[in-house]
Amino acid sequence: MFGRRKNPPVPGRIDTLIGRGTRLRGTVEFVGGLHLDGQIDGDVRGGADGAPTTLWIGADARVVGNVEVANVVINGEIVGEVRCRDRVVLGEKARVTGDLHYGAIEMTLGARVDGKLYPLVSSASEASSRPAGTAKSAGDFSLQPFDARSSGT
Repeated sequence: MFGRRKNPPVPGRIDTLIGRGTRLRGTVEFVGGLHLDGQIDGDVRGGADGAPTTLWIGADARVVGNVEVANVVINGEIVGEVRCRDRVVLGEKARVTGDLHYGAIEMTLGARVDGKLYPLVSSASEASSRPAGTAKSAGDFSLQPFDARSSGT
């Protein structure tokens, strides 16, 4: 009731910190947790072989490139495509310019996404609507675009 969080915190711990005033150019690959307060000009990839990864992007941070991680908390800016297989949390200062692929999404008032939202649909939810004998393996995913103009609201 009062004082309880409705959503659990994003899992992970910070293993790497890129501080304010630091600018990296090129692809950044990491395992575990990465907190960014600076700028990355290049792609950011987390976790080889599906390892759990979390990327935190601070309010003054910026990524110019594609992001591919398990979990991401955005309070800064991303210019590029975001692929997040588990959870995306968009803070009130979040700005994403590019398409956003997500497993689950939380969005705070004031966050902005200039691109399309693509929920990742697991094969488990598709299996119930598929005829018998056409099931996919548990690791398969498909993309279904979301367009607010056609949702009837």
